[in-house]
Amino acid sequence: MSSTELPGISAAAAAVAPTVGAVRVADGERLRTVSLPGLGLTLRSRPGEGEGLPSALFVHGLGGSSQNWSDLMALLSDTVDGTAVDLPGFGDSPPPDDGDYSVRGHARAVVRLLDAERLGPVHLFGNSLGGAVATRVAAVRPDLVRTLTLVSPALPELRVQRPAVPTGLLAVPGVAALFARLSRDWTAEQRTRGVMALCYGDPARVSEEGFRHAVAEMERRLELPYFWDAMARSARGIVDAYTLGGQHGLWRQAERVLAPTLLVYGGRDRLVSYRMARRASAAFRDARLLSLPDAGHVAMMEYPDVVARAFRELLDDSGRS
Repeated sequence: MSSTELPGISAAAAAVAPTVGAVRVADGERLRTVSLPGLGLTLRSRPGEGEGLPSALFVHGLGGSSQNWSDLMALLSDTVDGTAVDLPGFGDSPPPDDGDYSVRGHARAVVRLLDAERLGPVHLFGNSLGGAVATRVAAVRPDLVRTLTLVSPALPELRVQRPAVPTGLLAVPGVAALFARLSRDWTAEQRTRGVMALCYGDPARVSEEGFRHAVAEMERRLELPYFWDAMARSARGIVDAYTLGGQHGLWRQAERVLAPTLLVYGGRDRLVSYRMARRASAAFRDARLLSLPDAGHVAMMEYPDVVARAFRELLDDSGRS
């Protein structure tokens, strides 16, 4: 295993002139790469403000990156030593050598990272696809997880919400390439507005600066030759995970989780139905639910202060540090 510091662009500099091709690094964050056999991962870390703080690992959703966790990591820097990972093929991590974008493959990458870095046990966070990944990690390697916090986890639904159908269609061979051709004239700004309309309960909550950063990141990602392949294969991985039964099914995995679990669901989520909150609360054996009526799919970005407070309450009540 090897580790390399990465150059980035500071939040202050990005606010003045976002640079296509550069990865934004907020003040107080560090970027580095970890090289494992057949796998390279980019990590965004925010060292804790005190000595001996426990480690936390944050896992983003489909099409996201470690940047999705910057606000929450900053708020929790007095509580945990935070690290957010770019999953293979996303953010600034290259595709995996074996081309495995399944939920199991992403979970295996997270486990390999935790073992190689000797980070466990960690407070594990996951959003959407990252929530499914984190659930599997907590189920198969309970020794690596202190607590589990899931924001709109992508757990199987019998009735998928209508806005989520296009994401599922990306899993169909050829659809991603077709969509890429049909949307080639869309600007990065148009794409970003579409993503925010889909993921936020109220896109107006996004600051002008935050929107500029998101557009710059969209421009950078669209230049990557593997962008659509990573999206399509990961979407296929979610669909495949939804169809798995028996002990490998995600709901069975959820029942195996031993760690105290915080579930966060948004009432305006267009991708993961709010009605799944009740089933998830019953599936995880030691679970508490945070319901945010006005939040969408990325509550940790929309209401990071509320999510941070709920996480601290989880720690206090479970006696975990």
